[in-house]
Amino acid sequence: MNILVIGGAGYIGSCTSKALARAGHSVTVYDNLSTGHRDLVKWGPLFEGDILDGDALRRCLNSVRPDGIIHFAAFSQVGESVQNPGKYIRNNIGGTLNILEAMREANVRNIVVSSSAAVYGIPETMPVTEDMPADPINPYGETKLFMERMLADFARSCGLSWTALRYFNAAGGDPDGETGERHTPETHLIPRALMAADGKLPDFHVMGNDYPTPDGTCIRDYIHVADLADAHIRAVERLLQVEDGHGIAMNLGTGTGLSVMEILNAIERVTERPLNYTMGPRRAGDPPSLVADASRALEILGWKPEHSGVEEIIRDAWNWYGLEQA
Repeated sequence: MNILVIGGAGYIGSCTSKALARAGHSVTVYDNLSTGHRDLVKWGPLFEGDILDGDALRRCLNSVRPDGIIHFAAFSQVGESVQNPGKYIRNNIGGTLNILEAMREANVRNIVVSSSAAVYGIPETMPVTEDMPADPINPYGETKLFMERMLADFARSCGLSWTALRYFNAAGGDPDGETGERHTPETHLIPRALMAADGKLPDFHVMGNDYPTPDGTCIRDYIHVADLADAHIRAVERLLQVEDGHGIAMNLGTGTGLSVMEILNAIERVTERPLNYTMGPRRAGDPPSLVADASRALEILGWKPEHSGVEEIIRDAWNWYGLEQA
């Protein structure tokens, strides 16, 4: 297939681009490089553009004529979305609308969209299934849910075929060390903890130890980025086999929750280094626990995580961190 990866210069986008190329597909990356990185575009050409630029999107689609699109180009920081909701509404909703309008004009029918467990808010029971109510508690989750609703609207109006993949916590790095997590500033738990283990982050804080969980810290379902990439390939390949107008949301996770303290203990084991940290206040917009039921992805895509053991995740992230520091 000929696949356009929007946001393909970022963390999950670059890993997915590599996996697509290895599976024999042709890849073009569309990215404005505001948070992505030119040197992570290694498996196909880069079309430099912004999703808020509808004319640039139309030129790209008319040039590439993709069989399908994978859309990663959304802002994704929960805390920032609480502080600056307009930024998230403008980019995540407005940018996605531009993509869908450009697809309709170019007669491109297939799209896989990066969604999030944040659409569920604070679920009443665990693990979380796709049939549970979507009730986000932060602007980031609200924008992801609205993106899904736009997909359904366009499916009804112009026969769009879509899949929304609701990630839980993406983690790890490319097992070959060719791409990985690189944010400025870095806000995610595992890379920040690795920086602290390396003595490069003296002010590493655990954000809250008073949650209603066994050790008081947040529980999350961590999924290896290589497993996420595999799910995207399976999803976009499937869209070419279904009828127009089809759409579905699927969870991507392991079904196993790990607390912040369990992650930090695993980091000490893998790196064989002590980890110094302090306890800080909760981060606004964080639910206590999120764990996926991903049985729908297994049933429909034949997908299950193969690389998402906690020590493999941390080992690959640590390897990538070391390569970045070299």
